[in-house]
Amino acid sequence: MSMSDPIGDMQTRNRNGLQARKSTVKSPASTTRQRILAVLLREGYIAGYSREDLENNKAELTIELKYFEGTPVIRTIKRVSKPGRRVYSAVTDLPRVHNGLGISVVSTPRGVLSDAEAREQN
Repeated sequence: MSMSDPIGDMQTRNRNGLQARKSTVKSPASTTRQRILAVLLREGYIAGYSREDLENNKAELTIELKYFEGTPVIRTIKRVSKPGRRVYSAVTDLPRVHNGLGISVVSTPRGVLSDAEAREQN
């Protein structure tokens, strides 16, 4: 069965893994998911990720969750743009998450970037 919201599925797996205090979670692999995980890794919200190729041209991502003094580094994770309702925004209209202490992951013509990187590259 096909999945209608693969990015939301990955977010839910991460959220559930953090609540259960898991060290790693697994998710089906895709290029978009890997790019989002690369942004989370660059910003320090996950410890790492790896891609494992399985049989029948399938692949799986293993995401290493990050904790600081026993509490998850990712406190809240929310999807704004969904398959049924896309949200478009100019770089000047990007909101600040938790007064700049959090990040927004945005898809741009230059690739998947954090909101700070998108502002920097205009």
